[in-house]
Amino acid sequence: MRSHPVKRVVSGALAAASVITLVTMAQPVATAAPVPVLQAPPPAGSDALAKYRDLAAQAEKLNEDLLRAQDDLTAKQGQLDKANADVDAAKNAGAQAIQAKQQYQSEVDKFAGASFTSGVQMNKLSALLAGTSTQDFLDRSAALEVIATDKNAAMGNLNGAAAKAQAAEKSAADAAKRAQDARDAAAKLASDIQAKKKDLQGQIDQIEAQSRNLSTSDKAAQKDTGGAAPTVKAPSAAAQKAVDAALSKLGSAYVWGATGPSTFDCSGLMQWAYKQAGITLPRNSAAQAGFGTPVSRDQLQPGDLVAYYSPVSHIGMYIGDGKMVHAPTSGDVVKISPLMSEYAGATRPTA
Repeated sequence: MRSHPVKRVVSGALAAASVITLVTMAQPVATAAPVPVLQAPPPAGSDALAKYRDLAAQAEKLNEDLLRAQDDLTAKQGQLDKANADVDAAKNAGAQAIQAKQQYQSEVDKFAGASFTSGVQMNKLSALLAGTSTQDFLDRSAALEVIATDKNAAMGNLNGAAAKAQAAEKSAADAAKRAQDARDAAAKLASDIQAKKKDLQGQIDQIEAQSRNLSTSDKAAQKDTGGAAPTVKAPSAAAQKAVDAALSKLGSAYVWGATGPSTFDCSGLMQWAYKQAGITLPRNSAAQAGFGTPVSRDQLQPGDLVAYYSPVSHIGMYIGDGKMVHAPTSGDVVKISPLMSEYAGATRPTA
């Protein structure tokens, strides 16, 4: 009879275990999101189009190099302006310090002159010897203490003013050197920019010459947008606005140096799209590739910037499903493409 409760407990435990097993088996197994696959670009079709795209890719790199140099020049100009302002500030501080030094020097000279013309040393011993009574000595001692305090203050002010003048002179010299360094760097960058512009124009001339060899089907292939804009769910309001803005420009022409609203280069499209979301990106693709939080390929989300080549010379925006929206290169249009095999990394812009 005593075994019945035990049997009931065991039977209940087995039944519960069976239920737990069935429930567990019924639950879907969580799986990690697949890592977006990188794909080689599709064949160009004709040899003429392949050559055109090769020339255009070289021109895009030159264009991004030019944009980077222009950004560097702007930064150097800012450094030069700051250094020049520091020079002016240091000179003004130095002039004020010299004026104060002259004022305090005059006060110190007065104490020295008073001691010289009186014929006695301005100290308590001279007060004792020259005094006529104890009270006279005490009065003279008190006066001397006041004079000594004033004299020490004047000396302290003089020394402080001299130190400030010396520091201002050093600051002015340091700022002048920084200004000269920035000026020299800016001049070199300006020269580099002219050379890069010349190289880019030479490349553009080659592209335009090659464009005359393109067939009607080649030109049609360049206008392919990769399909209609899909419905994309981005993880944040800013990313959503940027994605929607970029996709709204499908079919817009690629133009070197263009930042919208109707034509774009690769970094120009990204900058324009994120501007619609209230986020200001740097101008060139390499700088954009370092803007925000780095993201691994298995963590990509719509709105992330995806960069290509080393050093970076092309950039697009991830829209999910292993695809991106980007402005490829000259002769082409803003389109949807798979992530390319030249993938170099990704970043997530934040406000």
